[in-house]
Amino acid sequence: MKNFSIAALLTMLCLCASLAAQDRLEAALAQYKNEADPVRRAKLLAKFGDLQVELARKQLVSGEEESSLHTLEQYRDEVHDTTYGLKATGVDAERKPSGFKELQISLRETVRHIDDLILTLSVEKRPFFRVVRDDLAREQNDLIDALFPRRPDQNSKRANP
Repeated sequence: MKNFSIAALLTMLCLCASLAAQDRLEAALAQYKNEADPVRRAKLLAKFGDLQVELARKQLVSGEEESSLHTLEQYRDEVHDTTYGLKATGVDAERKPSGFKELQISLRETVRHIDDLILTLSVEKRPFFRVVRDDLAREQNDLIDALFPRRPDQNSKRANP
């Protein structure tokens, strides 16, 4: 009887933790959608992106592949909209990296987590998730390019030996 009550208590704790994480995600999504400033939106997205990937992982574990893919696609769309909003401000990301930098770092980590998630899938389901992963990697590379623009004229200033 004692073992049963301990198991029941542990199950309840896991359930409560899962519900708390889902509540945090819903609150963060609501705050993100109500935010008008692109820089603050990017910072918010950088903070809760991990929660969405974790939700997708949990959905996969419970056998809900379509829901998991939908969660990742929603995250990808949020990243795209936020990146577009940051670029539309006309801010030079190299001089004022706020928002650009946080989102880029978060995306770099998220892409790695999605890579791990893809490896747990059966081979025939991987291409659908890989499309989302590749879109996120492209957005991350765009942010890198904005933060560290290439300047070919700087290479010509070097002295020839």
